[in-house]
Amino acid sequence: MVNVEDLKKEAKKVLEEGKVKYIIGYERGTNGVLPIPAFIKNPEDVDRLIWNPACVYNLSRFLLDEKRSKTQEKEPDERPVGLVVKGCDSRAINILLQEKFINRDDVFIIGVSCENTGVLDEKKLAKKLKGKQLEKIEFGEKDKFIIKTKDGKVEMTAEEILAERCLECKANFPIVYDVLIGEKVERPLENPFKSVEKMESLPKEEKWAFWKEQIDKCIRCYACRSVCPMCYCDECVADTISFAVTADTTSEEKAQKIKWIEKSPVSSENFVYHLIRAIHLAGRCIDCGECERVCPVNIPLRFLNKKLEKEAKELFGYEVGFDPDQPSLVSSFKDEDPEDFIR
Repeated sequence: MVNVEDLKKEAKKVLEEGKVKYIIGYERGTNGVLPIPAFIKNPEDVDRLIWNPACVYNLSRFLLDEKRSKTQEKEPDERPVGLVVKGCDSRAINILLQEKFINRDDVFIIGVSCENTGVLDEKKLAKKLKGKQLEKIEFGEKDKFIIKTKDGKVEMTAEEILAERCLECKANFPIVYDVLIGEKVERPLENPFKSVEKMESLPKEEKWAFWKEQIDKCIRCYACRSVCPMCYCDECVADTISFAVTADTTSEEKAQKIKWIEKSPVSSENFVYHLIRAIHLAGRCIDCGECERVCPVNIPLRFLNKKLEKEAKELFGYEVGFDPDQPSLVSSFKDEDPEDFIR
């Protein structure tokens, strides 16, 4: 079991030695239960750091903000940022390295192993609690979670409230790290794509009806894009408001800017947005599930990304985020690649 004191010790050490400018980890939220991102600059503040099953956020997203802020500073601090990462988060860092968005010395990685469990699904937990107020959640023995409410303490198996992505995770410990907290415990995984099999088995008409109902709900808040560590483009093709305007941009260029989709959340435009985004994540999505978690209307976005992950694996033998030195899926070609789509 991960000892949070080991995490604090390592964080304090690198801060005292000046190896990092600050550390991004998890701390208790204002409600005292669900954590929030913590930015620790002083060694004496490391006691704020926590690690429990509610640490769901993919903190690698903050590397995008860090890079952008450095470009605006006249004399930026070139020391790396310290980052607490889970297994899936570390795969996101590998993609950012693979695409040369960051350099390895931009980040000091404090890896935390999920060992035999993972992080919880807030919606699953809420159903289990049936209105009871959550006070604390902790890792228990083996694959157990200890849930504390005002009515007392109850133990639940991890699978009962574990996030779906954790049930299919192929990296329940960090792939890349400078310091590892916890043990590399490999959990047997029979089928990493079980969640998409039911959807694949449906007739085309039922698939269309399902996705039309889901996509029609989209209000185009772009929360899925905002939380995704892979969405780092200065200009998003699906949102013309983010058109990058520089001192050299002419009025004619602004006027002739290609407009791929309208802003209004109507069915046809929503479909284009989500399909464009899914295709842009092919061979890049590391299945952290953040897009689905933050969706205010509960669209099961993970199905789309997981399906493309499965296609990449079965058609091209490509697994995402395990090797920062391998070429990206869409920029590599092999003679043995299937060509049956060519007519």
